[in-house]
Amino acid sequence: MKILFCGEAFPEARRQLAALLPDDEILAFPPDKIGAHIAEADVVVPLVSRVDEAFIGKGTFGFIQQYGVGLETVDIGAATKNGVMVARIPSEESGNAASVAEHAILLLLLLSRRWNQIAKAREQGTKVAWGSPPGQALLGKTVCIVGLGGVGRELARRLAGFSVRITTVDDHPGRTVPGVAIARAYSLAELPVALAGADYVALCINYTPDRFHLIGAAEIAAMKKGVFVVNVARGGLLDPDALLAALRSGQVAGAGLDVFWDEPVDMHHPIFFENVIATPHIAGVTDVSYEGIARAFAENVKRYAAGEKPLYLANAPARLRPPGRRTA
Repeated sequence: MKILFCGEAFPEARRQLAALLPDDEILAFPPDKIGAHIAEADVVVPLVSRVDEAFIGKGTFGFIQQYGVGLETVDIGAATKNGVMVARIPSEESGNAASVAEHAILLLLLLSRRWNQIAKAREQGTKVAWGSPPGQALLGKTVCIVGLGGVGRELARRLAGFSVRITTVDDHPGRTVPGVAIARAYSLAELPVALAGADYVALCINYTPDRFHLIGAAEIAAMKKGVFVVNVARGGLLDPDALLAALRSGQVAGAGLDVFWDEPVDMHHPIFFENVIATPHIAGVTDVSYEGIARAFAENVKRYAAGEKPLYLANAPARLRPPGRRTA
């Protein structure tokens, strides 16, 4: 089988897959070269590329398997209509959720302890007074976790050890985190109220088109002045213009971003001259996550090749696309 990665990112992922799928061919091309190879593919891995009706029509592949969770760039309706199965890999199943949650903690701590100020002084050779700058402790603060899926639950478990007050915003009423005390759970409709009481806001919710700029100017205005905002979900959730204005005004004291409105993002964007800690979409890029995703991915490819139903499907086509050039 030929597995087409729509992009050349994550080379380590392809290396691990090659070891798990030695009889299959793994292809990876930059976005401007993908079109010439769609017809070769048996399995498509979208990454962050758009897989729409036109893309699907250029190939005979019958399976779209994301290398992780996000399917926001896949037209699932078009895939279903054309008999193409679409699957993701749940974050808690692979260790990805735990990895992303750890990274969110890192961003929260770096912001709290004024890491940018420390790093800037070191880079400029500025002499800093001993015991300066004073940081902010997580102890006793309120952290609002927006999205109580895999990442959100793992983040709540880790934050509990910091003795913070945890509030949540979720679109699944009644979802809890066993063993973790949630001070208050809000529905997504109550988002502005939840944001108003938080010292920290962590975006962990799945992205869908109707959640574009879920956090915009109005939502930021509802937050407590001096709030810290962390986004480890998807860049489309957070309006960068509204965030920039809030950073400049001091409404938002700092932001930790692992995901962006464009990827790869232009690091000359004015937002990066504010108190922003930026990492290049690496929250889930760890040894544990890579191994877990690779195992789940390889298992699904084997199931598809054998004519079995893949796991973690996001759709259920009534009739499957004929296998085309697929061979077991």
